[in-house]
Amino acid sequence: MPDAGQTLEADKIAKEIKRAGIRFVVALPDRVTSHHLLKAICQDPDFRVVQVCKEDEGVSICSGLYATGHRALLLIQYTGLLDSINALRAIAVEGENPVCLMVGMLGKEPGVAPKESKRYGVRIVEPILDAMGIEHHLIENPEETDKIVPAIESAYARSGPVALLIGREPK
Repeated sequence: MPDAGQTLEADKIAKEIKRAGIRFVVALPDRVTSHHLLKAICQDPDFRVVQVCKEDEGVSICSGLYATGHRALLLIQYTGLLDSINALRAIAVEGENPVCLMVGMLGKEPGVAPKESKRYGVRIVEPILDAMGIEHHLIENPEETDKIVPAIESAYARSGPVALLIGREPK
């Protein structure tokens, strides 16, 4: 794993999201991404933020935006990902919709692979995404933000979901 002491920058993540053509960010605030990343996105006039009460609503909204020609990103915590598995299965996987998820991995230890985490919920995220055939990428260090644009482009090219797992709180 890369150096556990590196800082993940919210502004760089927001820039990469924008570079991928995302203009709608559907969000249910979480402890990993809200303080810096969601605030930066809310202050950027190029983004439109849609706040939701439940993560599975966000899956549907992102799919609806895609149907109307827009790109969207669902910003949630891993607990919400686990809570919205059925919506992801039906709408994103079976419905072949490019639902792009940015998932805060609350409690994940820096420098530790998610599958090696001491936290049960963090540890099961990747195996569940693998079982569902959902492409996923861990973003924990500055150089890993380069994965954002290709991952989103891939989701739209193949009409399938992608999960970008944020392994530490961006600053």
